[in-house]
Amino acid sequence: MMSKLNLFYCRVRGGINRFFRDEDGASGIEYALIAVMVAVVLAGFIGAGGIDEKIEAVFNSIQTALTSF
Repeated sequence: MMSKLNLFYCRVRGGINRFFRDEDGASGIEYALIAVMVAVVLAGFIGAGGIDEKIEAVFNSIQTALTSF
């Protein structure tokens, strides 16, 4: 019985080790994490400090300048 338990432990341990050493697909996950971080930063900048209002004011002034021609 102990040898079966030991064999099971070794197989599970080996599978876990292979999982953590496997680097296939790591770049896709890294790109996804970077995209999430960029989205969080953009959401923080847009929602805080009235930056969205400042950007809107810039576009409104551009629109006013273009329509005055």
